[in-house]
Parts: sequence; C-alpha cells; structure tokens
Amino acid sequence: MNKTVSGADEAIRDIEDGMILMMGGFGMSGLPENCIAALVKKGVKDLTCISNNAGVDDFGIGLMLKQRQVKKMISSYVGENAEFERQLLSGELEVELIPQGTLATRCMAAGYGMPAIFTPAGIGTEVAIGKEVRNFNGKDYLMEMAFEADFAIVKAWKGDTMGNLVYRATARNFNAVMAMAGKITIAEVEELVEPGEIDPDHVHTPGIYVHRIFQGKNYEKRIEQRTVRKK
Repeated sequence: MNKTVSGADEAIRDIEDGMILMMGGFGMSGLPENCIAALVKKGVKDLTCISNNAGVDDFGIGLMLKQRQVKKMISSYVGENAEFERQLLSGELEVELIPQGTLATRCMAAGYGMPAIFTPAGIGTEVAIGKEVRNFNGKDYLMEMAFEADFAIVKAWKGDTMGNLVYRATARNFNAVMAMAGKITIAEVEELVEPGEIDPDHVHTPGIYVHRIFQGKNYEKRIEQRTVRKK
C-alpha cells in the first residue's frame, strides 16, 4: 500500500482546531520541521501538544507558541523557551509537566493498546494529586492513563512508500514510541525509497503504524546547546 502524500500541507490537511497532537523530537533533534511549518501556515489553533519539550522561541513548537496556536502543552522539559515561560506565567497556556519516563511509557502504552500504566514516579508529589495509587508488593505506584492523540507527527531519516521507518542515532528519541500511538501517524523523512530498499532488520517503525509519509526538505537540524571540548 502506497502511503505517500505530496508534502506537509497535504499530510496535515485534516488537522483541525482543538485536536491533540503528538510531536516527535528531543530538544532540536528529530523534529518534524516541515509539518510544524505547515501547521503554522495553516493557522490551526487551540491545540494540545504532547512533546518532550516545547522547542525554542524561533524553532520547533516554539513557532506554534508564538502564533498562539497551542492551548495546552504536555511535556517533560520546557526550559529553553522564553515565550513558553511568558505564556505560562501569564495564564495564557495550560501546562502539564510529566516525568520523562512516564511520558515515554504513556506513549508506548497507547501504541500497545494498554489503557493505563503503573509507575512509582510522582508518588508523594503534585504529580499524584487526584490520581489513583495502588500498592504492589509493599510499594506504591501511580496509575497514569495512556495518551489519546488524534495525530502523531514524527520525523525519520529514511522511509519507504509503505511507511516503514528508520531513525538515525539520537534522532530516534520520542519519534519511535509516538509513531505507534496516534490514531493517524504522519511521517516526514529525509529520504523516501521504494519497498524492499530498506533491510527488514533495520526497520525501527513498521509501516503498519504509519498512515501518511512524504519526503521533507530544507532541514535545519539545529543544535540546542553546542558544547565542544577545550583544546
């Protein structure tokens, strides 16, 4: 089954106001840059974004925040975005901070068809307020629900027209677990090839999880904090 679409505009054509989106990436690595640009151009608003972080002021989800397109952020780290901080402190943006492992596992649970997980992370903190706690073998665990996202938007290094994806190094990050979890998964790739050109042993996300795929362009691949060793 050929799942190719012409580009980002077609891929996000039915994303509407008020929807819940999973956005792959970690820091500046593995961001679906083309889809984010298309969402900014479309002007869709009141979105809930599930993402490890909120980008920076002029890149990634930060571009959507700047246009006031995001109603709620569900993230584990948000420390590099001044506009995010301003909207949070002014009450313009709803924020749910989640331990990073919990964020990843709630994505994974959605992909596996599990309704909930139990985790010790957050016990005894504000994270646990209003949530069910169960005791297993003398230890308390917090019940966290699997995410329900209308779309998962991910970026891979290589993919074929059937949706099989290969990520490269750290750019795999949240892309792999989010690709399994959306009701509709959109993948943008740096290189789009024909079926059979990817060794089955190298596939990270099987095409069964992917609904739309296209070859992106003009990737910036920024480095969030450039650190080099002194000579």
